[in-house]
Amino acid sequence: MEPNTKSAATFYQYKLIRKINLTQSLLSIYITIPMVCLVLETVFLSWWSIFFMIIAAPVVFWIQYVISRSVLVIMGHPIAKRWGISLKLPWLGYMPDQYISYRIFRKVQLHNFWIGLCIAALFIVWSPPAFTASLVVCHLWLLLPRLYILLRLRRESKEGMLKFNPADASYYSQ
Repeated sequence: MEPNTKSAATFYQYKLIRKINLTQSLLSIYITIPMVCLVLETVFLSWWSIFFMIIAAPVVFWIQYVISRSVLVIMGHPIAKRWGISLKLPWLGYMPDQYISYRIFRKVQLHNFWIGLCIAALFIVWSPPAFTASLVVCHLWLLLPRLYILLRLRRESKEGMLKFNPADASYYSQ
């Protein structure tokens, strides 16, 4: 009997290679970083830093969204139903909703990191130093958990798959 190929589901076999847990202590440190930076900015730069940080957060969120989406479109990666905006800590921003190729995720995040820093550096000329510092702090803070995952997986094969859960990131091989 011949199997029905039109109604048969495709099953992928992934083998868990590494699971990176984000402990409660790491999350606590992650949450306190912007507050510490805000205090330091207020003391050393300007009292306006509080206002600038409030403005910089959504600006950086939008910049990272545009960069990530642009890189995905340029690479020809399907975006619909695979990527979405996450408002849950620690994965704030434009994140994959499903399994994602490690190579694609790495490329998107590294482009996001460097292009975002370049855009923040452009603001040095036209805006107060406190606003530029707020942009850089927000940019790095939003990317910090993703960069942590990339750093922990730097020795793994680029052919694997990533899956992000609320408290961890899992790396699978096919």
